[in-house]
Amino acid sequence: MKTKNFLMMAMLFFSISLFAQNADDKKVIKDAETAKVAFLKANPKLQSYFDDAKAYVIFPNVGKGALIIGAASGNGAVYERGVLVGMANMKQVDVGAQIGGKAFSEVIFLKTDKAVQDFMNDNFKFGSNLSAIAANQSAPSFDVTYTEGVAVFTLPKEGLMAEVSVGGQKFDFEDFE
Repeated sequence: MKTKNFLMMAMLFFSISLFAQNADDKKVIKDAETAKVAFLKANPKLQSYFDDAKAYVIFPNVGKGALIIGAASGNGAVYERGVLVGMANMKQVDVGAQIGGKAFSEVIFLKTDKAVQDFMNDNFKFGSNLSAIAANQSAPSFDVTYTEGVAVFTLPKEGLMAEVSVGGQKFDFEDFE
């Protein structure tokens, strides 16, 4: 009898965690899938990054606005070896010569175990040593190297801004368990 009750409780907890995604998360996940298609359409060479990364995070809708002081935020879906494992949010504040507003998508590829663990333990942030690459750049060579196990690509959606950076971004991860 105890085994049966234990199995029932285990199945209940599993089903709750499986279906615990709220409507906002489901929209972000759907938008992340659409953004992945857009990234690959803009540059098919990104497929090798999706294939090789231990984990990746897609922020389908990041909004940024600035007038000397800039702020950006977005929500994203986290995939480990191509399997959805959680959600993330990103915040960015920076100061400098910048003006305008823009919307873009961002994908972060995590190639090393350390980068994945740092991200999932909320110890992950971008410093000034990391810059994003425009996914739709039409360079003949698209060999982007990872910096400390991380590569970042952005895809502009709309807006005009006299600045592009990812320095100062801070992330929070929430898994589905």
